Amino acid sequence: MRGLIPARLRGDIPTVPVVRLSGAIGISSPLKPGLTVAGLARSLERAFSMKNIRAVALTINSPGGAAAQSHLIHRRIRSLADEHKVPVLAFVEDVAASGGYMIACAADEIIADPSSVVGSIGVVGASFGFDKLLEKIGVERRLYTSGENKAMLDPFMPEKPEDVERLKSLQREIHECFIALVKQRRGSKLDSRETDLFTGAYWTGQRSRELGLVDSIGDLRTVLRERFGDKVRTPMIAERGLSLLGRRAAGVSGLGFPTSASLADDMVSTLEARAIWSRYGL
Repeated sequence: MRGLIPARLRGDIPTVPVVRLSGAIGISSPLKPGLTVAGLARSLERAFSMKNIRAVALTINSPGGAAAQSHLIHRRIRSLADEHKVPVLAFVEDVAASGGYMIACAADEIIADPSSVVGSIGVVGASFGFDKLLEKIGVERRLYTSGENKAMLDPFMPEKPEDVERLKSLQREIHECFIALVKQRRGSKLDSRETDLFTGAYWTGQRSRELGLVDSIGDLRTVLRERFGDKVRTPMIAERGLSLLGRRAAGVSGLGFPTSASLADDMVSTLEARAIWSRYGL
């Protein structure tokens, strides 16, 4: 009779649901959502709520992005793991850098490929300055505010040293929080002799194992089969949703076609994400 019961309902077959975390964090558009805690909430809930699971696996391929969203995703994973008392395994694919590594630290164990890119424990911000261009083409910038710092770092105004220092102060605070999180999660596994650990530097998966940033080298299929047997089930947990023709989404017309505004947003988001990936040669 056991053979007639679907594998997903049998308690004797180990199950490890897999949640894929791929893309830049927090950088979204109507047609190309990035990784956010809101977008991942249902997938994570479904994964941890499955019956008879031995662990939850995360496949991570992210160059980072928004600091707050990275931390919120990290906290949601830890909250669910503690609530359900289920271990979490993170498998790094191409890259787990910056916010991507912060998310990986939510796992009880981090496994990487020898050629993965891991680390970049730091904070970065970027912008452009157009004030000289406006002057050259004869355009006058008119900006009206209430509050002396309301227009801080406006890209169409000359840069002020005090504004830059204020931004750097914020970055230092966020960086300190990031460092504390990594130390809390990785503890004595970290190589305290490595002075570049928290400078924003990054390494291969092989070197990251030596530094204590990851625990071992391997891949999802091999590791899970070694630990839970050849019959281990690894259902991929994805968001349930309707197609564009099935519902009207933000930035999409009633006929299911993207609007010009959504296309513009998507282009900007793509460029931003591409810039983040390019930091790691990807």
